[in-house]
Amino acid sequence: MPDTEPRWLSGPEMAAWLNLTQLLMLLPSALDRQLRDEAGIPHAYYQIMAMLSDAPGRAMRMTDLARMVGTTTSRLSHAVASLEQRGWVIRRACSFDKRGQIASLTEQGGAVLEAAAPGHVAEVRRLIFDRLSAGEIDQLREITGKILPAVTG
Repeated sequence: MPDTEPRWLSGPEMAAWLNLTQLLMLLPSALDRQLRDEAGIPHAYYQIMAMLSDAPGRAMRMTDLARMVGTTTSRLSHAVASLEQRGWVIRRACSFDKRGQIASLTEQGGAVLEAAAPGHVAEVRRLIFDRLSAGEIDQLREITGKILPAVTG
C-alpha cells in the first residue's frame, strides 16, 4: 500500500476552515444564551419544539426528530422527557412501528414557542442575516446545501 501525502489545506482553505469552526463553536452558545435569558429555555428545546411545530399535525417520529435536530435518540429522549414534564410535548406509541414513538407539540408548548420566537429570530437576524447581502444569503444557502449531505450521510 503506497504512502500518500495528505492533501493539506491551502492558505485560503485554512482561513475559511478556521472561521467555520469558530462559528460552529460560538453560534450555538450565543443562541442558547439569548433563549435562556429571554425565554428561559435552552436552544435545544427550542429546536425540538420548532421542528414539531413545522411537522404535519405538529408531531414526528422520535427517530426522525433526532435526525432533524442533529442529536442521538438517547439525548433527544432525555430532552423530550423534560419537555413532557413541562407539558410542552407529549409522546405516544407509533401506530405503524411498535418500537417507535411519536412526539407531539402541545398547545402549551406551541404558546411557549410562539412567545420565544420573536426574540430568537431577532438574534438570528442580528448575528447572521443583517450582516449579509441578499446575494451572500443565496451563497450561504447554496454552500450549506452542498455541505450538509456529506455531513448527514
